[in-house]
Amino acid sequence: MGDRYFTVSPWQMAVAFIALFTVYQSAEGIGALVLDSSAAQGALMLAALLLAWPIGRWLLRAKGYAAYGLAWQPRVPIWIVAGILLSIIGKAVAIFVGLRIGAYSPGHEAPTGLTVGGVAFTLLATFVASTTEDIITRGFWWRVQPIAATAARFVIASALIYVLNHVFRLGNGPAEWFMLACLGVTYAIALARTASLWAAVGLHWGWNLANGLVDGLVSLDANTAITPYLSGVTNLVLAVIVLVSPIWKANGSTD
Repeated sequence: MGDRYFTVSPWQMAVAFIALFTVYQSAEGIGALVLDSSAAQGALMLAALLLAWPIGRWLLRAKGYAAYGLAWQPRVPIWIVAGILLSIIGKAVAIFVGLRIGAYSPGHEAPTGLTVGGVAFTLLATFVASTTEDIITRGFWWRVQPIAATAARFVIASALIYVLNHVFRLGNGPAEWFMLACLGVTYAIALARTASLWAAVGLHWGWNLANGLVDGLVSLDANTAITPYLSGVTNLVLAVIVLVSPIWKANGSTD
């Protein structure tokens, strides 16, 4: 496993992370909060994703996006499709359960509806956002030896980094932190088990996609005192599935 770690100097790793983190955070900090522009937010998010390639190639001395575990493998399409489907099913189950425990209630407004263009845009936007965040909070750290020396250490550290990366949501309190930590654990487990960030991208993309499409399908009012815990527990269940399913294993693995 030692050959997967970055061999560049600590300052190169620091510069790489700071650059990626700064551009990523500017998407919400500048694009959303300052400019109040979804177009600016999307452009800055895409810029962060595109920036990851030259940083991986020239600063981290790896093969572009492969620096973050995004090298193509035969099982990548399986991990992506399975992750998307599992997360969408998980979201549907969470809503079903939530309607019965008071986490959700039928909304008073009609669903916004879905269009082909709207679905296509949501697919693209959630892919860019999910992949970029996965690079910053998981893929990058998967190749930093002190953090990724063991799978358990990596999962814990990556989940914490994922929580802290949500700078503008930390003020929402412990319920939000719990939910983010659970999501972080699930996606980190997917990477640790498969040695591919694509496995995490599939799950993350699927969850964000489900969140992005649900308003077009059904009108719901959320009890925000409960829903973060429901989402968190749902993702811990998904983590168990990822751990035990033969779908999520590295090429050639027999575990």
